[in-house]
Amino acid sequence: MAPEKFQISRDSQALYITVVSKDRLPVFKTDTIKNIACRAIDEARNSGRFLLFAYAIMSDHMHLLTNCPKTSADVLRYLKGITGRRIIDYLKQKNYETSLAKLRHEEWKRKHSYSLWQQEKNVFSIFSEAMFMEKVNYIHLNPVRAGLVERAIDDRWSSAKIWQEGEAEDAPLRIDIDRIRWRRGA
Repeated sequence: MAPEKFQISRDSQALYITVVSKDRLPVFKTDTIKNIACRAIDEARNSGRFLLFAYAIMSDHMHLLTNCPKTSADVLRYLKGITGRRIIDYLKQKNYETSLAKLRHEEWKRKHSYSLWQQEKNVFSIFSEAMFMEKVNYIHLNPVRAGLVERAIDDRWSSAKIWQEGEAEDAPLRIDIDRIRWRRGA
């Protein structure tokens, strides 16, 4: 049975999500941490049963474009919860005490003392294909605007190359372009 297709509409929105690290700390500077983040995003996508259409991992934030199978709060809970846990667990395992100290806060109700992400929600609902493509382009040009690469397709930590050239075996994170049903037959 073929997987169900996603069509952007008022009844089937996409989500443009930006998650920012606590105090804008440059958490995602190393390939190791970016790989952990990619694996965690994939785990969150599978656990939360949402699709991933585009992404870019910057030094202190991530942009993602997903669908919204339940609520935006559910998608954020899976995304921020799993990525935060995996990266903080890695920092603990490697005894990166200086980094952990920067992520420390008062103990919260769930008995955790570290947070990778800022509290605020930065989620924008997308209801049209035009806005969807505007956000895909914005996400992919983010590393170019930041001076990390000259061309969007040169950034290993975004989905730009996949959008341009198709799925790549060496891509750190799979995306679900093939699950989009375009109105215009794109």
